Amino acid sequence: MVHRNIQNTHRPTKSSLTLVIKVGTSSICDEKTHFPLLGNLSMIVETIIKLKSLGHRVVLVTSAAVGTGLRRLNMPSKPSKLASVQAIAAVGQGRLMAIYDDLFGQFNQAVAQILLTRNDLADRSQYLNAVNCLEELLDMGVVPIVNENDTISVSEIRFGDNDTLSAITAGMVKADYLFLMTDVDCLYSDNPRTNPQAAPVRVCDDIEGLKESITVTAPGSSLGTGGMVTKLIAADLATAAGVTTIITRGSKPDNITQIISDAENAPLHTRFVAKKTPLLDRKWWILHGLHTAGTIYVEEPAAKDIIGSKNSSLTAAGVVKVAGHFVSNQSANIVVERMNSDGELEEVTVAKGIVNYSSQEIERIMRCDPEDVYKILGYEDSDYVINRDNMAIVI
Repeated sequence: MVHRNIQNTHRPTKSSLTLVIKVGTSSICDEKTHFPLLGNLSMIVETIIKLKSLGHRVVLVTSAAVGTGLRRLNMPSKPSKLASVQAIAAVGQGRLMAIYDDLFGQFNQAVAQILLTRNDLADRSQYLNAVNCLEELLDMGVVPIVNENDTISVSEIRFGDNDTLSAITAGMVKADYLFLMTDVDCLYSDNPRTNPQAAPVRVCDDIEGLKESITVTAPGSSLGTGGMVTKLIAADLATAAGVTTIITRGSKPDNITQIISDAENAPLHTRFVAKKTPLLDRKWWILHGLHTAGTIYVEEPAAKDIIGSKNSSLTAAGVVKVAGHFVSNQSANIVVERMNSDGELEEVTVAKGIVNYSSQEIERIMRCDPEDVYKILGYEDSDYVINRDNMAIVI
């Protein structure tokens, strides 16, 4: 496959937007009976059809493969055994897509199934293939329906929840908006079910500051894996890619149309403002597309060089410790240990990058000058542990 330059892929005009809509398990099937909530699903489908009639491109990120599988197999609850959950997801995913295909088929709308794992995106060429496939489907007028491939995912390579998957998908298609549909109208300062004084958060342009000022403990439903905490993480990922992120009520999907046309007069929702200078695609992929295989600890001068200079790569001389086991071309966090205001030592992640040497090789050459690498290893793949082009700054 010939890769397109994804920096120059289709960007909609102001009147034609690319939207990613994430629908959680609680919006798709009943938490106790696991029967599909056909009323909700029908409204979601009708909203997407309406959005497409207005010229917008829409990607749907869905959960509920496990919940749908439980219903199909007449099982009362999700088991704890990983292989059982994967088998149930395999049953449920086919049924879930059949439901979507039936509902969209009423409007003669084609859909496509996209199943992803983080491992699929760890290889740059596979990541670009996924981007190109999504772009081609959107250009063809198809609605891509994205889910995590639960049948083969394990904890080490899972996205964690579909909120995170939706944020990564939004970054891949250069979406204008990511809609996180949930069971409340918006993000609140506390749990509105237990605290009547909880105040709605309408607009946020500083997610880190917001985390310090609100209480978020919602764990998600018994079938799902997400909650409001994961939505904040997703909003952080998406806004870093230049995607405006919205939290709104899943049972009222038509709110989406009003929010994109007249946000000030739209129903209650939370808007996370996109960063004015989003990360370049490759840097964003390094940060969020790659599984972090280990940690490289550096001394303070090396950390300052990485943060302060646009051209500084990481040499072995600046490395003081390595944690985890990884091989070359995997990714690792670059961490410096600093004293905080309480006089306690804390770890600060400076950057993440693709390594040129394995963890064992780095342990042998750390604190050494570049000219000594060959003497120690008997070979030299690079002057640097991590090249600047393969590094994304975190702070």
